[in-house]
Amino acid sequence: MESPFPTRLRAARKAAGLTQQQLGINLGMDPNTASARLNQYEKGKHAPDYQTAKRLADELGVPVAYLYCDDELLSEVILIASKLNREEKSELLARLINNQESC
Repeated sequence: MESPFPTRLRAARKAAGLTQQQLGINLGMDPNTASARLNQYEKGKHAPDYQTAKRLADELGVPVAYLYCDDELLSEVILIASKLNREEKSELLARLINNQESC
Protein backbone atom coordinates (compact mmCIF):
# COMPACT_ATOMS: atom_id res chain seq x y z
CA MET A 1 0.00 0.00 0.00
CA GLU A 2 1.29 3.43 -0.93
CA SER A 3 1.66 6.07 1.73
CA PRO A 4 -1.13 8.65 1.77
CA PHE A 5 1.42 11.29 2.80
CA PRO A 6 2.19 12.72 -0.67
CA THR A 7 -1.46 13.18 -1.61
CA ARG A 8 -2.46 14.64 1.74
CA LEU A 9 0.55 16.99 1.80
CA ARG A 10 -0.33 18.34 -1.64
CA ALA A 11 -4.01 18.79 -0.67
CA ALA A 12 -3.14 20.57 2.57
CA ARG A 13 -0.61 22.82 0.83
CA LYS A 14 -3.10 23.79 -1.87
CA ALA A 15 -5.84 24.38 0.72
CA ALA A 16 -3.42 26.72 2.51
CA GLY A 17 -2.85 28.59 -0.77
CA LEU A 18 0.91 28.02 -0.78
CA THR A 19 3.28 27.02 -3.54
CA GLN A 20 5.84 24.33 -2.87
CA GLN A 21 8.53 26.99 -2.74
CA GLN A 22 6.59 29.20 -0.31
CA LEU A 23 5.97 26.29 2.04
CA GLY A 24 9.60 25.24 1.95
CA ILE A 25 10.82 28.77 2.58
CA ASN A 26 8.37 29.12 5.49
CA LEU A 27 10.04 26.05 7.00
CA GLY A 28 13.49 27.59 6.59
CA MET A 29 14.59 25.65 3.51
CA ASP A 30 16.97 27.23 1.01
CA PRO A 31 14.86 29.16 -1.52
CA ASN A 32 16.78 27.55 -4.40
CA THR A 33 15.93 23.99 -3.32
CA ALA A 34 12.65 24.39 -1.42
CA SER A 35 10.37 23.70 -4.38
CA ALA A 36 12.34 20.64 -5.52
CA ARG A 37 12.40 19.18 -2.02
CA LEU A 38 8.64 19.63 -1.50
CA ASN A 39 8.03 18.24 -4.98
CA GLN A 40 9.86 15.05 -4.01
CA TYR A 41 7.72 14.73 -0.88
CA GLU A 42 4.53 15.26 -2.89
CA LYS A 43 5.57 12.76 -5.55
CA GLY A 44 6.48 10.18 -2.91
CA LYS A 45 10.09 9.93 -4.08
CA HIS A 46 11.33 10.88 -0.62
CA ALA A 47 9.57 10.92 2.74
CA PRO A 48 10.39 13.47 5.40
CA ASP A 49 11.38 12.36 8.87
CA TYR A 50 8.72 12.76 11.55
CA GLN A 51 10.05 16.11 12.80
CA THR A 52 9.90 17.58 9.30
CA ALA A 53 6.42 16.11 8.75
CA LYS A 54 5.31 17.69 12.04
CA ARG A 55 6.71 21.06 11.00
CA LEU A 56 4.94 20.76 7.63
CA ALA A 57 1.67 19.89 9.34
CA ASP A 58 2.00 22.77 11.80
CA GLU A 59 2.75 25.24 9.01
CA LEU A 60 -0.28 23.97 7.05
CA GLY A 61 -2.58 24.01 10.06
CA VAL A 62 -3.36 20.30 9.99
CA PRO A 63 -2.58 17.55 12.48
CA VAL A 64 0.33 15.34 11.48
CA ALA A 65 -2.01 12.33 11.82
CA TYR A 66 -4.01 13.72 8.88
CA LEU A 67 -0.96 13.48 6.63
CA TYR A 68 -0.45 9.80 7.44
CA CYS A 69 -4.04 8.55 7.74
CA ASP A 70 -4.74 5.87 5.13
CA ASP A 71 -8.54 6.05 5.45
CA GLU A 72 -10.15 8.89 3.50
CA LEU A 73 -13.17 9.28 5.77
CA LEU A 74 -11.12 9.06 8.96
CA SER A 75 -8.69 11.66 7.61
CA GLU A 76 -11.61 14.08 7.20
CA VAL A 77 -12.78 13.32 10.76
CA ILE A 78 -9.26 14.04 12.03
CA LEU A 79 -9.17 17.32 10.13
CA ILE A 80 -12.56 18.46 11.43
CA ALA A 81 -11.87 17.34 15.00
CA SER A 82 -8.55 19.21 15.00
CA LYS A 83 -10.42 22.48 14.57
CA LEU A 84 -12.49 21.95 17.73
CA ASN A 85 -11.41 23.47 21.03
CA ARG A 86 -10.54 21.21 23.96
CA GLU A 87 -14.03 21.33 25.48
CA GLU A 88 -15.67 20.51 22.14
CA LYS A 89 -13.29 17.59 21.63
CA SER A 90 -14.13 16.26 25.10
CA GLU A 91 -17.86 16.56 24.41
CA LEU A 92 -17.50 14.82 21.06
CA LEU A 93 -15.49 12.00 22.59
CA ALA A 94 -18.06 11.54 25.37
CA ARG A 95 -20.89 11.39 22.82
CA LEU A 96 -19.03 8.85 20.72
CA ILE A 97 -18.28 6.68 23.75
CA ASN A 98 -21.91 6.86 24.90
CA ASN A 99 -23.13 6.05 21.41
CA GLN A 100 -20.77 3.07 21.15
CA GLU A 101 -21.83 1.73 24.55
CA SER A 102 -25.50 1.89 23.61
CA CYS A 103 -24.95 -0.19 20.45
